[in-house]
Amino acid sequence: MPMNLNLRTVFSSAFAVIIILLTLLLSYLIGKESTKSVEVSIGSSLSEVAYQMSENLDQFMWSRAGELEVLSELNAFQEPVHKEEIDRLLEQLKKSMPVFSWVGYLDVKGEVISSTDNILLGENISERPVFKEGIKGPFIGDVHDAVLLAKLLPNPSGEPLQFVDYSTPIYNKQGNTIGVLGAHFSWEWSRLVEKSIIAPMQERLKGVEVFVVSEKDNTILLGPKGVIGKKLNSYAVNQARSGKNSWILDTDTDNNKSYLTGYSYGDGYLNYPGLGWSVIIRQPAEIALASVHQLEKFIILAGMATAVLFGIIGWFIAGWIARPLHNIAETADLLSTGANVEIPNSNRFKDIAVLSASLRNLVSNLTKPETAPSYMSDMARHDALTGLPNRMALDDFLAHAVCRAKQNHTTLSFLYLDLDGFKKVNDSLGHAFGDKILQEAAFRLLDCTRDNEIVTRIGGNEFVVILHTSSVKAMQEAEVVAKRIINKINEPFNIEGERINIGCSVGAAVWSPDSQDTSETLRLADEALYISKRSGKNRITFETAV
Repeated sequence: MPMNLNLRTVFSSAFAVIIILLTLLLSYLIGKESTKSVEVSIGSSLSEVAYQMSENLDQFMWSRAGELEVLSELNAFQEPVHKEEIDRLLEQLKKSMPVFSWVGYLDVKGEVISSTDNILLGENISERPVFKEGIKGPFIGDVHDAVLLAKLLPNPSGEPLQFVDYSTPIYNKQGNTIGVLGAHFSWEWSRLVEKSIIAPMQERLKGVEVFVVSEKDNTILLGPKGVIGKKLNSYAVNQARSGKNSWILDTDTDNNKSYLTGYSYGDGYLNYPGLGWSVIIRQPAEIALASVHQLEKFIILAGMATAVLFGIIGWFIAGWIARPLHNIAETADLLSTGANVEIPNSNRFKDIAVLSASLRNLVSNLTKPETAPSYMSDMARHDALTGLPNRMALDDFLAHAVCRAKQNHTTLSFLYLDLDGFKKVNDSLGHAFGDKILQEAAFRLLDCTRDNEIVTRIGGNEFVVILHTSSVKAMQEAEVVAKRIINKINEPFNIEGERINIGCSVGAAVWSPDSQDTSETLRLADEALYISKRSGKNRITFETAV
């Protein structure tokens, strides 16, 4: 059994569904574009921060190396060696720059002659890279764990000590190597660099992680707790290795999470060649795109609220539209009980007004006592098949329309219509199909005209339409209606499952108060119709009096 839905339910449901679909579409499109915009904005910021940190790390190393080079040139280190002066210089250097965890002066055999806090004083460290490489020329060693100094230096944090080495040979005035000046920089200084870069952006870049990755084996030199010393194998590291500075949306294979990742490569600073550190700064995508997700939720919630609101509005609009129909239905029910009531008149909508008028005429014809001659007279003015006025009714209409046009100084436009291709359909599919096409065509013609105008069936598949037009632009106004009629008739007719296409030729003529009588205007419109049919059909032709 088919489900019956009232007009209110249909309207409110349709409004709600349309709003929901629009909301989902907008949420998808805005979310997609916002995601791109946020990714570019945050990704660019991360890339910039990665570059700044990489630059600062290299610049820091360049500065410390330069300080040791300047120190190695002082006379105190020349022969004869002034140990007391060297001790003072080394201690002063450490006091001024606490990042120097240990600084020592070694002779050509690797024995420590002078050192800060006398650590390793008198010991031979000729097998350590700080001497073995430093005796050959300026040497920079990558981050490594403390070996000799682990138990000798204070370590309040309890974390494994890590250093970066730097050493340079010392030459006498004759250019001969007489020793090595070596130093261990505490790797903790990298945390200070990290903090100085990240601190101002912590509020904007929540959840950011910073990694400094060694060129050797992708070892993590600086990063969150628990990952230092491990490998960081990611696409971002590979991109940084190629010397690029940019950002990507990367996935960490260890935790299968997506990150917006900025990366940069440390290729040195001025004459400092650099150690090839890759700086990776990343933020979880779920945090970076949180604002986008909030926007999507807001759009959906707002859309749902709007859908409810429009559903309610649709409910009231449907009630407003359906109220005349309910009134007509209630009156019809009263009529069925024998009550003496009249079908209410409604001018709110044209379709309802037509229905109301038709029902009033029907009830009037069925209920009022009529004489046979008057009933037959009314029947004689209407076409039995389409219900349209016929030629007799047309003459009556023209008598009143002419008087009105003369009073208002307006014109009447006559449209003489013929259905193109109707005879072929009538012959091939039968008269029953033809009759239904004529009935549907009559309805379409009525839909194209105003209430104060008339559509008549003259006979067969010919119709005459009389329009009230102005005295200045009568032909233009008539042409607009004629084109509307042609387009309407051109739409397919669906008759008992058959899809039928026909056309419409129109002849037109304009009557004015100072021109010929209406019968002559009708004849001119008829002649114009045949010109339209001979000229290719489905068009309008205007005929004027000679």
